[in-house]
Amino acid sequence: MQSEPHPVVSRSEGLWVAVLTAVFGLWLVLWAIVVPAFQAPDEPAHLDAAVHVATGSGWPAPGTLHVSNAVQAAQREQVAGDSSTWSTVSELLAAHPGDSTTVDQMTQHPPTAYVVDAVVLRVLHYGSLRWDHALVALRLVDALLVTPLALLAWASVRRVTRSPRAGLMGALALFATPQLASIGASVTNDALTFLLGGVVVWLATRLLTGDLRRRTLVGLGVALGLLVWTKGTGLPAVPFVAVVALVAGAGVVPFRRRVLRAAVALGVAAVIGAWWWLRNLWLFRTLQPDGYAAIRPDRPFPDDQGPSVWHFLDVSWGTLARTFWGSPGQRAQVSIGDLLTAVLTLVALVVLVGWAFRRGRTRRTAWTLAVFPALLLLLQTASSAKAYLDTTEVAGTQGRYLFPALLCLVVLSAVAWRRLPLPGRGTAVLPRVLAVALPAVGLWGLAVAAGWFWNAATGPLSAASIARYESWGPVPFAVVAVVAVLVAVGLTGGVLRVWVAPTRSTPTEVSSPTP
Repeated sequence: MQSEPHPVVSRSEGLWVAVLTAVFGLWLVLWAIVVPAFQAPDEPAHLDAAVHVATGSGWPAPGTLHVSNAVQAAQREQVAGDSSTWSTVSELLAAHPGDSTTVDQMTQHPPTAYVVDAVVLRVLHYGSLRWDHALVALRLVDALLVTPLALLAWASVRRVTRSPRAGLMGALALFATPQLASIGASVTNDALTFLLGGVVVWLATRLLTGDLRRRTLVGLGVALGLLVWTKGTGLPAVPFVAVVALVAGAGVVPFRRRVLRAAVALGVAAVIGAWWWLRNLWLFRTLQPDGYAAIRPDRPFPDDQGPSVWHFLDVSWGTLARTFWGSPGQRAQVSIGDLLTAVLTLVALVVLVGWAFRRGRTRRTAWTLAVFPALLLLLQTASSAKAYLDTTEVAGTQGRYLFPALLCLVVLSAVAWRRLPLPGRGTAVLPRVLAVALPAVGLWGLAVAAGWFWNAATGPLSAASIARYESWGPVPFAVVAVVAVLVAVGLTGGVLRVWVAPTRSTPTEVSSPTP
């Protein structure tokens, strides 16, 4: 536990945090209007689930919900012609009633995110909206939910490192994962999961750095309860929070009291979110039912072919890395580049593993924060391995499944990069290089996605791509241009701020606790 006071937030720092948070929100808006409708992972199924809830169809057992004919008709309209000819939601529901034979697997999850989407649709009188406008409205709501991650990243990194400059770098780091923006600005149940996971990590960093107040502990329990009530990828946060409560205050708070504090946090979370999973155990005899079970039955390997460890690792870990950094598209078909992905993964892992856990003030905090992403990775790999052995398919491996713990990785990376033993002026130059490189990766990812979807993968912008967007896009291209300019200006200002910011706090700044 840290005993020194934390640097106070100056007006200038607070202003730039607000700017970067707003820019991150606009960054998400940009992705929401650039990526074509239905070109995010499982987006047709997510939209269909929200429409089912909005129309009062309920939440049936896993594997028994089917994609509505109206949503499938919207997909056909998108392929067929100009957006000016597309139907409203009410027109689609009237012309194409009922459900198709295609399974919508989303009822394997709690309905929480879809209830939020249904409320939004009803408030907007979704029936009168053109279907792509209703979809973009839900995308923008998800973008709004993910926007606070920039603020939470700054607060978490600053709390652990006590460096205003590192805190701003933590916010910039979110731009380096185009996949985060691609998923967070789509119709998905992941957006709420990302936000609640970020809140859990932020409160965990506060506890681990000396904020042992009861309200912080209870707040952590509430955030955890809402997280596990939203999606199963939040379940690994349960043991993580238990470890946090047991570690926080070690050496100051007696062990028995820390056990009691852990029980309080988990008890609050259980009251809010555990009931859904207990229901699953009671009804389906499993914690997380498989929504695909009806269409992806178990099958044995051929007689002359058995499971291959190397094949599994090649597909599983390769897919994990690619879909962590940037692989937009409904089937993750667009990559920011295999070489770039490999380099980013290698550099990040070497720096993180090599320097995040060395002896020092933050060592205990670092090891504790590593629990959350490690559990997500282990459980995802185990689940994927089981599916491979049962069905012969390597499935269920996605980098986005690590995003509920993304802020843990951001904090650990901040600690590691600050510890690199660099010669000469390397310590002063490195933050400036990273401040440019982090958003550059994100901008490259956006350029790749825009070029793929609107310009036949020949470049991000041309007269033909603009004309194509004007015909098929949800908003006039001028709106895209304005948002892009605002993002560029804001990112430039944020990078320049990091260039001139002090590396460490000055003595006059350390007078009261912050973030």
